[in-house]
Amino acid sequence: MSFRAAYLRELAAVRPDTAEELALNLFRYQAECCAAYRNWLGALGCQPAQVQRLADVPFLPIEFFKTQEVVTIEPGDEWQPVQVFRSSGTTQMQRSRHLVRDPELYYQHAQRLFEQQYGPLTDWTFLTLLPSYLEQGESSLVAMVEHFVRTSGQPQQEAFFLHDHAALLRALEQAHHLGGRKIMLIGVTYALLDLAAAYPNHRTLRLPDAVLETGGMKGRRREMIREELHADLATAFSQEVIHSEYGMTELLSQAYSPGHGRFYAAPALQVLLREPTDPFSANFERASGAINVVDLANIDSCAFIETRDLGRRHPDGSFEVLGRLDNSDIRGCSQLAG
Repeated sequence: MSFRAAYLRELAAVRPDTAEELALNLFRYQAECCAAYRNWLGALGCQPAQVQRLADVPFLPIEFFKTQEVVTIEPGDEWQPVQVFRSSGTTQMQRSRHLVRDPELYYQHAQRLFEQQYGPLTDWTFLTLLPSYLEQGESSLVAMVEHFVRTSGQPQQEAFFLHDHAALLRALEQAHHLGGRKIMLIGVTYALLDLAAAYPNHRTLRLPDAVLETGGMKGRRREMIREELHADLATAFSQEVIHSEYGMTELLSQAYSPGHGRFYAAPALQVLLREPTDPFSANFERASGAINVVDLANIDSCAFIETRDLGRRHPDGSFEVLGRLDNSDIRGCSQLAG
């Protein structure tokens, strides 16, 4: 059995107490078989055999996904990408590319993470406002939600709406009429705010059971601190809390916040924090700093990514996303914490 096949069997059953060993095994594999990562480690003078702790693993700067093919290929196991995901951004930006060997691995893993937080997909009807992702195309977020819609077998067939707020509200009414399921409205932040502004009399309408924002002003609206943003959305949609998703094109794993901007990650997605000016200072004890991510599902790319996000860790293991490092590109997670 190849390393990849054996690893994927372990990934499906990963626990907090087995995650670090699994991550170190993956590190040694990718240090050998991912050319972009291998070259980066060589430039740093890193000897992979000497790395004994996850905190000592060097992380690949996320910018590599814009300029290189970040893929892990075992000798004798050549593969071509079945799907390519690209990051969102303005037309002037170079978009990151994630070359995906097995989209079904992504879909099944994303479904597992969602269901750990929210229960079976079949409990939900999904309606979405993701205009910029739909317009630019090749979005991992759109692909994930399409899988959720398809797999849930929801009776409400139309799930994606660009700027047609009236059609979305009709679909929301129809979903309530059909009954039997909870309704989740998933939207990029600026689109949810646009919907709220366009229909100030929405209180007469039936509202979703949960609103999940995926981040992102994309330069369409002024940046808002998270508390202000969530307060506005909660008022607009009569919600006790606003849910959030933390993910990115370069990853195959997501974390979810059931409210108040605090994300809870499954063992497959581990977050370390580093001093923003020191890329080699990442650890699990730091209370705040720039975010490094270990994505154990990213076996065919690179699992160890240095992001441009800032975060805060809480004693219970949850984390917040505070914003972006100065001069970094506009990305999905653009709200600032208070």
